[in-house]
Amino acid sequence: MNKIVKNADEAIRDIQDGMTLALGGFGLCGIPENCINALVTKGIKNLTCISNNAGVDDFGLGLLLQGKQIKKMISSYVGENAEFERQMLSGELQVDLIPQGTLATRLLAGGYGMPAIYTPAGVGTEVADGKEVRKFSFNGQEKDYLLEYAFEPDFSIVKAWKGDSLGNLVFRMTSRNFSPLVAMAGKISIAEVEELVEPGKLDPDQIHVPGIYIHRIFQGSNYEKRIEQRTVRKK
Repeated sequence: MNKIVKNADEAIRDIQDGMTLALGGFGLCGIPENCINALVTKGIKNLTCISNNAGVDDFGLGLLLQGKQIKKMISSYVGENAEFERQMLSGELQVDLIPQGTLATRLLAGGYGMPAIYTPAGVGTEVADGKEVRKFSFNGQEKDYLLEYAFEPDFSIVKAWKGDSLGNLVFRMTSRNFSPLVAMAGKISIAEVEELVEPGKLDPDQIHVPGIYIHRIFQGSNYEKRIEQRTVRKK
């Protein structure tokens, strides 16, 4: 099945106001730049975005924040985004800050079709407020576990290094980050890639996301691949 679409605009064509999106990336590493820019241009609003963080002020999800297009962020940290921090502290933006491992596992659960998970992360903290806590015996030790529900995003959007027309994806080094889990979770999953190849060109042992999870794929362009903080050795 050929899943190729022409560009980012076609890939996000039916994303509408008020939807929930899961987006790959860690900081600015491996973010779906083309699709984010298309969402900015289209002016879609009241989005709930599930992502480890929200880029920086003038790049990545920070662009959607600048345009007040996001109503809620579900993230692990605020990161280097001053506008994210400002909107959160002022009450303009709803924010769920959750442990990073919980974020990853709730995405995984969504991809596996599991409605919920139990985790010890967050027990006894504000993260647990209003949530069910149960005791389980594990490895000979009884302890409390927190019930967390799987994510069910309307769309998932990721960026990979290479992909084929069947949707199989390969990521390069740390740009993989949360992206395979994000890709699994979406009702519709979109992938933009640096290089789009024919089926059979990718080494089966190197595929990080099998095509069954991807519904649309296109070859992106003009990637900036910014670095949040560049640190180099002193001469």
